[in-house]
Amino acid sequence: QVRLVETGGGSVPAGGSLRLSCVVSGYTYSSYCMGWFRQTPGKEREGVAGIDEEGSTAYADSVKGRFTLSRDNIKNTLYLQMNNLSSEDTAMYYCAVSADRFVAPEWWLEQPSSALSNYWGQGTQVTVSS
Repeated sequence: QVRLVETGGGSVPAGGSLRLSCVVSGYTYSSYCMGWFRQTPGKEREGVAGIDEEGSTAYADSVKGRFTLSRDNIKNTLYLQMNNLSSEDTAMYYCAVSADRFVAPEWWLEQPSSALSNYWGQGTQVTVSS
């Protein structure tokens, strides 16, 4: 059974930083695209950052230069370092793993989340105060 457990959310002032972690179990960790999506009330869940099995990354334009995604294949853990946070980054953040192989992160982030075959974590809240 695939399980994704996120930690690291919280409340920070604008300009602050947070690091989200996601431990993945029950999955062939190194072979699939994974990353983070986020959602605010009343909106579609949107792709934030993705990484493929070779370590190639992709980011939403809104977070480029501020967020860094990495994965530790030994610890089965995914990390999202978020710097220079703004109130627009306030959202529930979800760790996700694609159920399909050979998915390009750029394509994955651009798709409607409802159309993706993803495994999802339970979410962790990030709140940035201005």
